[in-house]
Amino acid sequence: MADYETEYNNRARVPEHPAIIAGWARDAAAYRGTASCELGVSYGPAERQYYDLFRPVDMTGRALAVFFHGGYWQALDPSFFSHMARGLNQRGVAVAVVGYNLCPVVTIADIVGETRYACAMLHQRFGLPLVCYGHSAGGHLAACMLATDWRLVLADLPQNVVEAGYGISGLYNLKPLTETTINTALGLGFEEAESQSPFFWPAPSRLSFDAVVGGEESEEYLRQSRRLVDVWGLEGVVTRYEEIPGANHFTAIAPLADPASPMTARIAALCGA
Repeated sequence: MADYETEYNNRARVPEHPAIIAGWARDAAAYRGTASCELGVSYGPAERQYYDLFRPVDMTGRALAVFFHGGYWQALDPSFFSHMARGLNQRGVAVAVVGYNLCPVVTIADIVGETRYACAMLHQRFGLPLVCYGHSAGGHLAACMLATDWRLVLADLPQNVVEAGYGISGLYNLKPLTETTINTALGLGFEEAESQSPFFWPAPSRLSFDAVVGGEESEEYLRQSRRLVDVWGLEGVVTRYEEIPGANHFTAIAPLADPASPMTARIAALCGA
């Protein structure tokens, strides 16, 4: 039986994570200082319900990319991740980095609802389809957005507001987390964990989802991505699985800042750039 506490404790697995997270904050602040950006755009009444928009010099993408940050739905905010837009911006894709309220102040179901509303507002503002990508908990949110029936969110939305998703070290089955101390803040019961797991939702057939994970991550993280790709692939989703050699949970997203990386090129292609 898997030791879920060990398998999902990424900070214990990567002791150097404080320096990596501090580096994110520095790189993000530096990018905000040079990028064409619109910061702190509210999509709801709460302080954390906002997005930062980063524009390319020349817009060549036909879709808007939307990034969701990680932190197990209980930590961090968009200010740590501005540079996750840099690679796509340099490939002609506009990026919205979306914030949301955190557990235990809200539930994961609330966060899914918030991010759905943010996507609806972005679609209505720009009139573009969305490609959602995210890291860790943000990978979960990207998958949730792809599998959403948007006509149930707002009646005048098209069926496929989100055309493609890209999860980096994502969590798609939340049930194992109920057996870990991570759940202290999340407060998930077993049934709620299943209901908030896109793995168990109707698959977004004919749409596209990539599940990417660091090659040095725990077997549970590798399994989460492989299983979603296998199950959704059998149900008609265009799926793709990839391991990033030598990358751990915190370094797996580093390629997003590089316009020449295969990761950035793939997401840009999903955006039509």
